[in-house]
Amino acid sequence: MVVRKELDDGLKQIQDWLGEMGGRVERALRESMTALTNLDMNLARKVLADDLRLNQIEEQIDEAAARLIATQQPVAKDLRRILAGITIASDLERMGDLSVDVAKAAIRLEGQQLVKPLIDLPRMADIVRGMIAESIRAYNEENVDLALKMAKDDDEVDALCGTVFRDLAAIMAGDSGTIGQAMLLSFTARYIERIADHATNIGESVVYLATGKRPELN
Repeated sequence: MVVRKELDDGLKQIQDWLGEMGGRVERALRESMTALTNLDMNLARKVLADDLRLNQIEEQIDEAAARLIATQQPVAKDLRRILAGITIASDLERMGDLSVDVAKAAIRLEGQQLVKPLIDLPRMADIVRGMIAESIRAYNEENVDLALKMAKDDDEVDALCGTVFRDLAAIMAGDSGTIGQAMLLSFTARYIERIADHATNIGESVVYLATGKRPELN
């Protein structure tokens, strides 16, 4: 049936775009954290430049979703898949913005030395990158168990974020000259923690897609 094929093709295109966004967000977070750890300004600026494509894909998904709703009049799970796609694209775009914020933190530290070797921040980023990949896989497979796993991973990220805050607070208390950089690194931990929250949001969207009900995983 021609109408069904057009709907299926549109849904597949949205899925492919979301996969591309997920891959780009993973790379942006990896590169921004590497840029911060090594104070690599060129890599940090690359993250900023690459973010434009994420914004373009989100716009393409929004346009394709609106067109499918208007012309195909989807119902039930087809409609939920489209609505979930719009929401997930928004979360991924915001995750890209937060990765850019990490890269901007690296740029602000140009010419400085780090107050301490970065250990827990990269660990946070590694966990979150795994969450990004798994959230997209959960969407593709409508895997509710994998989607619900986001909550457990998010708790681990939150715990590491608290450790980072405490370590940096101790550094600031011991040397007032470190306050500016330590505050910037604290903000960076918060950026990464927020990316994890958005990955958890994607998990919620997957559960909604599969069951029609949206849980509270954060």
